[in-house]
Amino acid sequence: MLKTTYAFCLATLSFLPFTVVYAQQIRLPSEVVFIPKKILLGTLKLETTIYKPEGQGPFPLVVINHGKESGPPGLQKRFTAGWASRFFLERGYVVFLPMRTGFSKSTGSYVGGECNVESNGLVQAEDVTATVTYAHTLDYVDRKQTLVVGQSHGGWTTLAYGASKPDPSVKGLVNFAGGLRQTNCAGWELNLAKAAASFAKETSIPSLWLYGDNDSFFSKKTYSEMFARYSKVNPSAQLVEFGVFGEDAHGIFTHKDGRAVWGPYLEKFMTQLGLPTKVTYPRYKPG
Repeated sequence: MLKTTYAFCLATLSFLPFTVVYAQQIRLPSEVVFIPKKILLGTLKLETTIYKPEGQGPFPLVVINHGKESGPPGLQKRFTAGWASRFFLERGYVVFLPMRTGFSKSTGSYVGGECNVESNGLVQAEDVTATVTYAHTLDYVDRKQTLVVGQSHGGWTTLAYGASKPDPSVKGLVNFAGGLRQTNCAGWELNLAKAAASFAKETSIPSLWLYGDNDSFFSKKTYSEMFARYSKVNPSAQLVEFGVFGEDAHGIFTHKDGRAVWGPYLEKFMTQLGLPTKVTYPRYKPG
């Protein structure tokens, strides 16, 4: 287990709408497809953004799992994560960002599992399975090198996927501020910690966890207990505590200034996994 404390304070930063708009102005090689997900009574469609580098490939695969905003999942906007995706594009990865069942234009209904946060994660992980399976049908995708990443509810989905018989190509799991805040459920923080330990029992893949001190969703006490229980069962998990970031560390993954903090940790983790980290497409670096 590697536990890193990195006191990093960007008090002057603010999460203003213009940063999101600016991220959308960056021209990336993207397309939107609808990935089929077979269910008992038919087939659902998962709205998915794909960023593919120029060339024939095959390119290592990164799947990035989105968080859950307040309000109806069907009204949530398509997740693009331009700033974060750029990190992988620079290094020659093809990036898939699936909207899970019931989110945005993906069909079907969101399954919350009520207060059973473990079940919630496992159901969400089914969409990651469908995404990897589809990606592997494409000639430009490397079927031997995959990294699964997630932020917030997507981070929780990523940890659950690790316990869901992941594809053999998956080398690592990256959890940015993962979890599901269920304040209407008694003992929701303890439920998260217990579920994390349950996931760990079924997971053999290394994972990297990144959390900040001023996270509005998960306190230091909450994520520390989650990690302690998970890493006790799966010691290949690594925790990075990067301190304070802007007004809310929960959004560090998609913030334009976030990669300056998490980039070195992620690159080191990828190197440990034997995944490519050399910048081969410098044209995708932020301007």
